[in-house]
Amino acid sequence: MVFDFGSRENCLDVFFKISVYNGYEAKIVGLLQMNSELEIDTVTVAPLTDEERGDLADSLKRCSEETQLAAFGFRETGRLSLLSPIILGIIERFLEPEIRPKLKEGDGSLKLIDDLGIDSLTMMEIVVLVEEVLDLSIDNEELRELRTLDDVREFIDAKIRNIPLPQKNKKFGVEAISAAIPHHIPFLFLSEVELSSDEAVGTYPISGLEEFLKGHFPENPVFPASIMLEALGQLAVFYLVSTEKSESDAKIDAAKILFTGCEAVRCQRICVPGETLTLRIKPKSIRHPIAKFEGKVSVEGENAAWAEDITVTFDWKDAPDILA
Repeated sequence: MVFDFGSRENCLDVFFKISVYNGYEAKIVGLLQMNSELEIDTVTVAPLTDEERGDLADSLKRCSEETQLAAFGFRETGRLSLLSPIILGIIERFLEPEIRPKLKEGDGSLKLIDDLGIDSLTMMEIVVLVEEVLDLSIDNEELRELRTLDDVREFIDAKIRNIPLPQKNKKFGVEAISAAIPHHIPFLFLSEVELSSDEAVGTYPISGLEEFLKGHFPENPVFPASIMLEALGQLAVFYLVSTEKSESDAKIDAAKILFTGCEAVRCQRICVPGETLTLRIKPKSIRHPIAKFEGKVSVEGENAAWAEDITVTFDWKDAPDILA
């Protein structure tokens, strides 16, 4: 097997020949020649002992041959480009057979739980094998934000390089949302929220089962624009309670947030059951006791509604009621 380490233009003769012997044990006996324009991204790795080779071969015996060769290649060379086939190969080893084609055909956006069916126990088995193969230690707390294949790749790359983990937008499901704000089903119009320091993006799938659609309109259900604005308001509330603190480190009291104004509203398209609303709000100014946001609703990139000014009042926990 030959690993290509660069383009023909930049590389005079770059290859690693990997010979397999004694079952699954592998040894790199390659030759590397390159010109000054070619750089190979590597990290320093400790040489494998004969005992470590045997243990590693035994741990990988249920993985594909490509995964085994990539694993031994990394442990011999520290070449970072081998991390991706190692990670994918280890994940594949623990997937149900009918799910494996999805891994091969999909991209980095595949979700570990929803798309690949990886539960917490399977995730721990994957982590244990990754730790052994790559000779690193992973804290369980570090796994909480890993939701997609790209998340896993970036996390492992940072661990191997010993650099800070990339900052990710936080994502919240409906249970976390309803626990943070006063709104609850059936009057909660956020199913998922992705939060960053300067905006919040939420989604809401229109199921068609919403009670108000029976009258809006009979035989022709249309999601009300007023409810879209309500959803933007709920998203603004979630942003406030999730990001804002007072100078004394007091948190915002979600029960004291009130929707007080919405200006410069425009509606551009109707939204119907079967479509998913994407809601986006950005803070314009936040100064106690008033916060202003701009908001937009879209469906598959097509603008549905927007508001230039969404105003809410807020107060801190244990503070006197500002409107009393």
